[in-house]
Formats: sequence, C-alpha cells, structure tokens
Amino acid sequence: MTTAFEPLAAGRLALRNRVVMAPMTRRRAYGTLPTTDTADYYAQRAGAGLVVTEGIQPSAIGQGYVDTPGLHTDEQVAAWRRVTDAVHEAGGTIVAQLMHTGRIGHPAITEAVGHGPLTPVAPSAVPAAGRVHTPDGHRDPVVPKALTAEDIERTIADFTDAARKAIVAGFDGVEIHGANGYLLHQFLATNTNQRTDRWGGSPENRIRFAVEVARAVSAAIGADRTGLRISPANGLGDTVEDDHRVVYPLLVRELDTLGLAYLHLVEAGDPGLTPVVRDLWSGTLILNPADADTAAHPARVGLVADGVADAVSFGRLFIANPDLAHRLATGAPLAEPDLTKAYGGDHTGYTDYPALQPQLV
Repeated sequence: MTTAFEPLAAGRLALRNRVVMAPMTRRRAYGTLPTTDTADYYAQRAGAGLVVTEGIQPSAIGQGYVDTPGLHTDEQVAAWRRVTDAVHEAGGTIVAQLMHTGRIGHPAITEAVGHGPLTPVAPSAVPAAGRVHTPDGHRDPVVPKALTAEDIERTIADFTDAARKAIVAGFDGVEIHGANGYLLHQFLATNTNQRTDRWGGSPENRIRFAVEVARAVSAAIGADRTGLRISPANGLGDTVEDDHRVVYPLLVRELDTLGLAYLHLVEAGDPGLTPVVRDLWSGTLILNPADADTAAHPARVGLVADGVADAVSFGRLFIANPDLAHRLATGAPLAEPDLTKAYGGDHTGYTDYPALQPQLV
C-alpha cells in the first residue's frame, strides 16, 4: 500500500512525499517582483513533496490583482532565482504556476505597475460580476476585450515565453492555471466563451485553447516538466459550465496524449467527477479534495492509499503549518491560519508561523 509520505516521480519532477502545497495568491510582491520574504516563505514549506507557487502572470496583460508577481522580464527572472535557490537549498521541489487572469482585472492595476492602463482580455466581451480590488479601492469591472485569433496565438506564445523564463529562473517545472475562473477556464465555460470560431461554440472547440497552451509549453520546456490545474464547475470568477460533464472528459483525454508531468484536479465543484478523471488520466493525478483545508480532515492523505489520487494538495493549512507534511505524518496538532492576514502586508501572517521542528518529511 502506497502512503502519502512516500516519494513520487511525476514526469521529471522528484517529489520527496505526496503532500503538495497548493498555489495560493498572497499579494506580497514588490511591484511585480518576489521579495526576500517570498524566498523565506517558500523555503519554510520545502518539506512539501511539491511546492506550487502563487499565480504568476505570464505577461503584463495577464495581471488581475494588486501586488502579484510576474515572469515576463529579466528582472523578475532574477528575483525568482533567489526563491528557487532557497527552496532547493532546503531540499524542495518547486514549480511556477502560470496564471493569466483574463477578464478578471482592471486597467488601474496594470497602470499602477507602469504597464499602462491595459484593458483585460477574454474569449468574449463579457464582464465578470462583482467588484475589482484596485490600488484606488474597489471598482466596477470593465468590459474585457475579446481576443482576436492573432491575440490568442500571441497569448499562447506568452505562456511559452514565461515557461522558458521559469526554467532559467531555476524552477523545476511549471503548472498552467486552467482553473478558478481565469483565462483558460474562461475558454471552457459556456457563459464566458460565446465565440463562433474554432476557439468557441462546441465543447471540442472550447477545450482547444487549454490544449494548445499545454502543447506549446510542453514543446518549450518538456511535457515532463509541465502540469495543468483544472476545477470543473467550481463557479469561481463568475463562470458557468452547463456541460462540464462533457467538456472535462474531452479535455482530459486530449491532455493525456501530451505526456504531462501531472494533472492537478480541484474537486470542489463536482466531486463526483473525480473517479471519471482518474480513469481517463494515465499520468500522475494531484487532487485538491473538496475538504482539503478543513483541519478536522487530515485523513484526506488517505486518498493516496485508497488509490483515489497519486498526491494530495493543501492550501490554507500550509499557511499556518509550514511543516504540514511532517505534522500529517506524525499526527501532530495543526495550527489555524489568521486569514485576516492572508493577502498583502508584511511578514506577519506570512513567514512568522513556526514549525514544530526543523526536520521535515
């Protein structure tokens, strides 16, 4: 019986255990640069089998939040190199999550970091519901610019350029963010993708962008260093997926032919789809369970032993428990994070959560 505390080879990625740190936006970049606190934060959590970074925008137009880091300039590459060096020195494995937020954003956000007031882009000119946090406070969302066919090709190239920069910056690989209402997810969803060309309409057309991004990134850095995250029907970012039970099996089948290092499944939207994905996916499956961040359910690591997934990812529990893998392995108490300090600020609520002991699993 395989347990969550045994090593795992996911493509070229060597995981010391099967407890994965899920990507979490923390909004603590300096402009668009990770800081020395960022390096400390991830190094503290290097006991995870795999550290997946917060979402990193692959282009200026891909930024949708204040104080999030990028990976599209040489200065950003140099700053991330300090982070990856710190994680590797601590014995960890780290991948960069490439996150293009699509219609989630505002011109005031890109203007504040010197890129000009860029209008967010999306599959179709359909704004998201709700309000947008900007440097000037909460504002109404703008109508996004519908990507042209040429824009789509340029966006795919942006992902590949960022993936190459990730490798130069010392990352062990990349995770393409295809979940949680961001650009790839917007192409998959029926309410955000109202196109009538080869990138929209039928399920086969709506999965095309995600597949082509994964194909291009794989060609650039190797499929065995490329992962992708999906979140069927979770509704984030004001997404509606009327036919997700058709779309995601199609998507998984296509992705499976690429030989990716792993697929990262967020099951909160439709847990019943998990066994379907498991059956269709021949590679490594990382599962973010529906109750993964509930401290009362650390036994979720048992999903590995049960064969439900090859590894399990945790988000909020890693905020307050930098040595989470060790705590789960030994049954030690789990600390609760102060979520009032989850986004922005200084080192408090970021790098000041103590580990029980230096030795990590």
